Amino acid sequence: MFDIGVNLTSSQFAKDTDEVVTRALAAGVNGMLLTGTNLHESEQVQRLAQRLDRCWATAGVHPHDSSHWRADTAEAIYTLAAQPEVVAIGECGLDFNRNFSTPAEQEAAFSAQLAIAAELSMPVFLHCRDAHARFLALLTPWLDKLPGAVLHCFTGSQAEADDCLAHGLYLGITGWVCDERRGQELCEVVPRIPADRLLVETDAPYLLPRDLSPKPASRRNEPAYLGHIVERIAQLRHVDANEISETTDNNVKRLFGVTF
Repeated sequence: MFDIGVNLTSSQFAKDTDEVVTRALAAGVNGMLLTGTNLHESEQVQRLAQRLDRCWATAGVHPHDSSHWRADTAEAIYTLAAQPEVVAIGECGLDFNRNFSTPAEQEAAFSAQLAIAAELSMPVFLHCRDAHARFLALLTPWLDKLPGAVLHCFTGSQAEADDCLAHGLYLGITGWVCDERRGQELCEVVPRIPADRLLVETDAPYLLPRDLSPKPASRRNEPAYLGHIVERIAQLRHVDANEISETTDNNVKRLFGVTF
C-alpha cells in the first residue's frame, strides 16, 4: 500500500516523525508521498524524504498560500524538482471555499506551477475545492504536456469524477469513505472509478477514519491507518483488499515513476 498524501511536516507530527513512519511501514505501508504545501514545507519534505526510508516528496504551493507566490518561488521549486526525492509538482490548484488567497492569486500560482511541471515533464499533485469548472479550465490546456496528474483527496460528485476521469486524471481516495455523515456520495462514486485511475491516501494528520475500532485516543490520523481505508474501498468495489493494494501500487509506479 502506497500512501500518496501524508502531511508529515504538520506540527502534529513534530514530536514523533520517525515513529510515525516506522508504524506505517510496520502496518504494511510500502511507500509514502510527503506533501509540500508551500516553499518552506516543500524544502522540509524533500529533506525528510532524503532521510526517511520509502518516502518521496512533492514541491509546490497550495492555493491557500498562493498570495506568497513570487518569481523566486518558481526558481526555488525548479531547484527542488531537480532532487531525486521530488517526484511531482504540487500541491497546487484552486480552493474557492475559504479564499485564504484571492481567486486571482490562486489562478496565477496554479498556472505557474503547471508551466513548471510541463517544462520539467513532471506529474502534478492537485487540489480542488468548490472550483471544479475553473480548475479544469486552467488545467486542461496543459494536460497534453504533462506525464500525469492526480486530484488528491477527491470528495466530489459523480459528475465531477466523470469530468476528471475524462481528462485523464487519477483520483486519490481518503478516509472520507469511512465517514457515515459526509462520505455517502463518495461511497457511490468509488466503485465507478476505473482501476487504473485509483490511488489511495490518508491525508494524515487530517481525516481520521471515523469508523476505526477501537477508536484511537488521539484524533490525529496516521499513514498506519491506510490499510483500514483500503479495506473500505475494497468493500465498496467488491474485491479483495490485496487487489486494491496491488492495483494502486502499480498506478503509483506509473504516475510518479518510483520504485519500491
